[in-house]
Amino acid sequence: MALSATLPIRDSAAALLQASSTDVDEHCAALGRWRLSYDQISAGAFSGSFTQLSLPRLEVFREITSQQVRQYGQLGSDSFAIGLPWHGDGEVSCNGASIAGTQVIACIDAEVDMCTPKAFELRGVVASAALIEELAARLDIALPRAVWHQLRVMEMAEAPVARLRAHLAAIQETIADAPDQFDDPTSRQALEDALLIEIMDMLPTARPSHPGRSATARKRTVDRARELMHGSDERALSLLEVCKAVGASPRKLGYCFQEVLGTSPMHYWRAMRLNRVRRELKRATDAQTSIYDVAVQHGFWHFSQFSLDYKRHFSEKPSDTLRRARLAA
Repeated sequence: MALSATLPIRDSAAALLQASSTDVDEHCAALGRWRLSYDQISAGAFSGSFTQLSLPRLEVFREITSQQVRQYGQLGSDSFAIGLPWHGDGEVSCNGASIAGTQVIACIDAEVDMCTPKAFELRGVVASAALIEELAARLDIALPRAVWHQLRVMEMAEAPVARLRAHLAAIQETIADAPDQFDDPTSRQALEDALLIEIMDMLPTARPSHPGRSATARKRTVDRARELMHGSDERALSLLEVCKAVGASPRKLGYCFQEVLGTSPMHYWRAMRLNRVRRELKRATDAQTSIYDVAVQHGFWHFSQFSLDYKRHFSEKPSDTLRRARLAA
């Protein structure tokens, strides 16, 4: 179950949010004002933590997730975010591109849709896009307009990225060892200015990372397949139907998914449906709900195999999920 707490720092000019959870949906609900949804892709018990330091004009965050996760939604309207992958057991998939070296994830007033690997940690900064535009205008800095309203992997100059990384590391050390340092308004202002100066130093050097033509085609195939998988709420499509709709053989679709998302279409398709079943069971508070009926509705025709897959994926039986929902009602 989720454990979260918001600790106000004296004059409310800053606040520290720290949350941890063993449930991917509860983890997602603890992400402050972010309007994101998560689907657990890899199998196993989930654990996650989220830390956010809110300054007057910036939010500094650190997120850790134990399983491979698809993240989608919005950080909030008019949001600007820069994220630095800290470590993970695999690659981050963002618009068909993976992150390496001095690359960062930039989200400028855009929808979020990316897949993160197991044992993943992401640190970064969120601000309003209006603030970034205002500072850029006053400092005569040209913003990378080509990536506005998009979630992109960006190449940035090495030095400011390294300095921002050092600031984020120091902030987390302070949160762990001496969080009362953020009580001081002068310290908060100095920290915020230091972060903003690095961001404004990074942005003029930003250029989008462009995948090759074949990578773009593979991403287009995967996007179409995922659109079909996610858009069929009333009846789960079969993988054969998805292959026919996108005009790709199972083998070709497998290559595309492995390249873009780091997993197979079968695994991704099953994980999406398992997540839907679990959410429906968590909402089921009446005695009439049948696990079998919910499973069949989402395309699981072999009930004993479904039960094994569910337990393997979430480390609990579907009956445990349903029982907990009814007890909480």
